Amino acid sequence: MSRPAFAIAVSVCATALLVAAPAVASPSAPHSTASTCSTSYLPLPDPSCTPGATNPDVSQGTINQTICVSGWTSTVRPPTSYTNPLKVKQIAEYGYSDTSTADYEEDHLIPLELGGAPRDPRNLWPEPHYGSKTAYTKDSVENALKKAVCDGRVKLVPAQNAIATDWTTAESVVGIG
Repeated sequence: MSRPAFAIAVSVCATALLVAAPAVASPSAPHSTASTCSTSYLPLPDPSCTPGATNPDVSQGTINQTICVSGWTSTVRPPTSYTNPLKVKQIAEYGYSDTSTADYEEDHLIPLELGGAPRDPRNLWPEPHYGSKTAYTKDSVENALKKAVCDGRVKLVPAQNAIATDWTTAESVVGIG
């Protein structure tokens, strides 16, 4: 095959791959939200960078087949091969002076336990393990909200909205804390 014909064949194949490739978020893809995030909202994420996103497979009608099934989150949790590079990128976007990845949890703002989007960068952020309200503190709020949703005391969407708005007040906002 001559050089020009080869170049055209490669170009056509590459174009076909781009057109046929599924649109999947990746940590190396350009971030669709602001490129510089503020730490002034801590212990909350910057809402312009991490507004939260939900999993379309989880709704009030599917909770008994999804989030309320023991172990379900392990079926949707993204691997560290996805979250670790995203964590490094977002630590830089947030401008943290401490860049040690061990000091952060790449956390879902709307947790998987409440139907948060597993791989959407708008739902993931590097939440510090230090401070008075940390990733560890948020875990207990997530568990309480999931229990309330699965027990029927709280509807799914209000729980998602409350935790996405301010996880530190989410329990009282939905009437369980």
